[in-house]
Amino acid sequence: MLATWHRRVKCGGRSVGSPSLCGAVVLSCNRSSLAETMTEEKRDYQEVPTKEGDEVKAEGEVVGLKPKMTLFNGITVIVGSIIGSGIFISPSVVLQNTGSVGMSLVVWIISGLFSMVGAYCYAELGCMIQKTGADYAYIMVTFGPLLAFMRLWVECIIVRPCSQTIVALTFSIYIMKPFFPDCETPDSAERLLAAVCILVLTFVNCWNVKWATRVQDIFTGAKLFALAVIIITGFVQLGRGQTQYFTFDNTEPDFTKVALSFYSGLFAYNGWNYLNFVIEELKEPVKNLPKAIYISISLVTIVYVLANVAFYTTLSPYEVLGSEAVAVTFASRLYGSMAWIMPFFVACSTFGAVNGVLLTSSRYRYYSHYATELHFQPAPASSLPLDFVADIYDCFSPP
Repeated sequence: MLATWHRRVKCGGRSVGSPSLCGAVVLSCNRSSLAETMTEEKRDYQEVPTKEGDEVKAEGEVVGLKPKMTLFNGITVIVGSIIGSGIFISPSVVLQNTGSVGMSLVVWIISGLFSMVGAYCYAELGCMIQKTGADYAYIMVTFGPLLAFMRLWVECIIVRPCSQTIVALTFSIYIMKPFFPDCETPDSAERLLAAVCILVLTFVNCWNVKWATRVQDIFTGAKLFALAVIIITGFVQLGRGQTQYFTFDNTEPDFTKVALSFYSGLFAYNGWNYLNFVIEELKEPVKNLPKAIYISISLVTIVYVLANVAFYTTLSPYEVLGSEAVAVTFASRLYGSMAWIMPFFVACSTFGAVNGVLLTSSRYRYYSHYATELHFQPAPASSLPLDFVADIYDCFSPP
């Protein structure tokens, strides 16, 4: 099970003897002292007794999370959460609003830079407030519990379950695509397989955080391998002189329509803030969080731009606009009988993205218990069944 750990907490310069007493002291502290308490360095970690008869080594300790994640794990969390279905689907929407291949590539680059700026703002907040929960923790410190609760409610009841369900349904569609090459996949089968995907990953995240990070590492590698295959193919096509579509012809003159393309571009980069949700479990967060963000966003931006270049070496703008999944169309044009590998790798990509969302969602609810000083301090895994119920409801809701 997820390991939980004890540490000594001070509030407003005074040692606190129990979680309930800490709640009373925290409520009486001013906002600056609350921020100081939340950003205090972790120290004196001691394992929670798991057997009857074990003694708590010191009084006045509250539950925290032991740092287990390395810099590499942090990079895979960000990269694995960002690269989902967006890069395989969004190119057509970006092109539709920009009008030309050249301008669409500019949008992909600017979206990456914009995501980098946002990620570095989050990195600064994460280094100042080293608490699991990210958005909730930052709003709690800055604006107080009311707005923090509203953010928590919207995120846990609407945003996270819907995003998990959408990505899980995308996984089910693409994993079944090789079995239904010339027709639509059955709707009931899509929903059932999406539910199985969520169930399996919920179990993995409940059982052990090492399992969850290992799944993230494996499937991040799979999706990067798929994109590497696309990029290498693109370089081969460029070597053959396939550059006829790289122009700014037909660029949309209405800037408001070009601005709409950033919705799809930024959607493909969504997930750059996910490492902040598990920052207590990251080793040396002040050093590793900025490094993980810089490496991850730079890598994703380069991969996305090169993948789009590869698509346009083979597909015309009209073919891209008419494709529901550009990567699958690209593979069917070039890979012949091996074209089935692309739907499989898209499914791997979305499977890893679902795992990344679950991994961070559990920490969101966990920190809400911690910050409100409830008498029990649940492990992150205890919140996942609630996520699972919401996800399954969304899976089987009518469209």
